Amino acid sequence: MSANLKEIVAKYHNKKGTLIPILQEVQRAQGFLSRETIKTISELTDIKVAEIYGVATFYSMFRLKAQGKYTIRICKGTACHVSGAKTILEALKDTLNLGPDDDTTEDNLFTILEVACLGCCSLAPVIMIEDKTYGKLTSAKIPEIIDAFKKEVNHG
Repeated sequence: MSANLKEIVAKYHNKKGTLIPILQEVQRAQGFLSRETIKTISELTDIKVAEIYGVATFYSMFRLKAQGKYTIRICKGTACHVSGAKTILEALKDTLNLGPDDDTTEDNLFTILEVACLGCCSLAPVIMIEDKTYGKLTSAKIPEIIDAFKKEVNHG
């Protein structure tokens, strides 16, 4: 058990309604909430593991597995959905060599997150890689976008 985890939980000792702040701080420190971490938080707080999982799976901000260095958000909102978001997702998975149930590349460089809306409906279908928006996409554009992004971060 990491001393860091004990320190985080200790800050909230005997305070009500602290599970979300604890989970947020632990995730910031560790990158995600592992099974072992959740079990330890349960032991330190006397909050049942099932309750912690309930909170961690209810809120989309929490991650239960390691994420890639860069996040690709794909919009699944109505405008993007009717404009072909599904084919964009398939192109992303093909380009990144991801299986149907995978969301993070083997090299931990990219994680794909499907989001309800990116607020760029006039650009549908849309993805965001980190804070950069790519719109009016076709599946054919995806490999060049990924290649360009990789070059940018390697030479930036």
